[in-house]
Amino acid sequence: MSGIAFRELTPVSFLERAAAVFADRPAVVDGEHRWNYAQLWQRVQRLAGLLRARGVQPGDRVAVLAPNTHLLLEAHYGVPLAGAVLVALNTRLAPAEIGYILRHSGASLVLADAEYRGVLDEAMDEPLPVIDSSGYDDLVDSSEEHRVEVSDERSLLSINYTSGTTGRPKGVMYHHRGAYLQAMAMAFHAKLDTGSRYLWTLPMFHCNGWCFPWAVTAAGGVHHCLRGVDPAEIWRVIATEGITHFCGAPTVLTMLAEHPGAARLDRTLRVFSGGAPPWPALLARMGELGIDIQHLYGLTETFGPAAVCEPQPEWPGDLEQRAGLIARQGIANVIAEPVRVVDPATGEDVPADGRTPGEVLLRGNDVMLGYYRDEEATAAATLDGWFRTGDLGVCHPDGYMELRDRIKDVIISGGENITSIEVENALTAHPDVLEAAVVAAPHDKWGEVPIAYVTARESASLDEAELVAFVRNRIAHFKVPKRIVFGDLPKTSTGKLQKNVLRERARTVP
Repeated sequence: MSGIAFRELTPVSFLERAAAVFADRPAVVDGEHRWNYAQLWQRVQRLAGLLRARGVQPGDRVAVLAPNTHLLLEAHYGVPLAGAVLVALNTRLAPAEIGYILRHSGASLVLADAEYRGVLDEAMDEPLPVIDSSGYDDLVDSSEEHRVEVSDERSLLSINYTSGTTGRPKGVMYHHRGAYLQAMAMAFHAKLDTGSRYLWTLPMFHCNGWCFPWAVTAAGGVHHCLRGVDPAEIWRVIATEGITHFCGAPTVLTMLAEHPGAARLDRTLRVFSGGAPPWPALLARMGELGIDIQHLYGLTETFGPAAVCEPQPEWPGDLEQRAGLIARQGIANVIAEPVRVVDPATGEDVPADGRTPGEVLLRGNDVMLGYYRDEEATAAATLDGWFRTGDLGVCHPDGYMELRDRIKDVIISGGENITSIEVENALTAHPDVLEAAVVAAPHDKWGEVPIAYVTARESASLDEAELVAFVRNRIAHFKVPKRIVFGDLPKTSTGKLQKNVLRERARTVP
């Protein structure tokens, strides 16, 4: 059947358009480097040419080990332009973990920042071709332009490896169509436009930066690269470069809120936060600084944020009253299917009463193709065509979903279910508590009891008895932590609390 030509969706097309529409507008700021959109489009085509000259064929996997620099940003375009599959590596992994991912993905070439060349060399069992940042720009400048058209929008665009906290990391397969649509959703919900200046605090290796490498470009905004999360530098750049947007875990927001340089802004700064529910006290503090936080929810398997907590005009104006609503995980983003909360035993949707818990299921264009070379894990994560998140949540009467816990993190004490999030919110309501994590510890009588790990403010003289008394006034007594341990909390490279580490501590410490 003949008709008007159809073009496969790919997020690379956003840059092609930007080069035509926003040719002279600034695109990238990375230290002393400055490129407009016409220049960026030329550079990524030349990167594709460089990869072809180094033997990369369509379908090959190209790994990248770099912080949030222009090298990694350009790889999000240049690698797919060469017809290859992007494998962005977590820069905080141990050499053995990087080596496993290189082997499992079958990477044929690595782009690397010079800072990580030693780690990379230690990780490789057998030598792979490597292009590192010390000669990268000269090689790109001297290469010929090249591009491979996408023939199937559901073909493999990238492989993103999970953190592997419960075993070997799994390779989550993204397709071109999903990344294109997810980028559109992020641009829409973040309200990105040509005046947007996006600061790269979120690692680009994490879920391809929640698809913001493509979203910012689609809007014609400016990418401000940042090698690492340094609160002083972030506040400096916010002030001097007119930053309008960034993304990050609640841990990053806490670091900014507690920094001596924190000061109320004379404009609104829009921030997307995910990875863990931001506690109400943190949301209130961000509001005092003029930072507007929108809470997102998703997983590596869902191209990042699958749900957004979209504020409603009818919500209370008082920040303290709104905080509980803002902290919910919300509704499906604009390109996703509605979020479901189901009874794990029956697969039926639970009542939307804000009380009945169930497993959160997701489906849509922003859900992975599956796990790379792991059909068994793919099947285990699927229920009647829906992705099983492993998260326990409730559905409120207004349709907004709220997490209660990871299913594996629910504490069953004397037959009663205790959700760690509820206890953590009670702990962080104390003005001297920065962060809190609650896990189960074995108990001879009750089976399990809650144990809390708490980070207090440096200037605080908070003790266990005082905090226990504070919490007892807010939640049922059986939910109050039976022990509180003060100190820093273990986190992943993306700022998530490592509850698996804390669970092990709770099991081994009497």
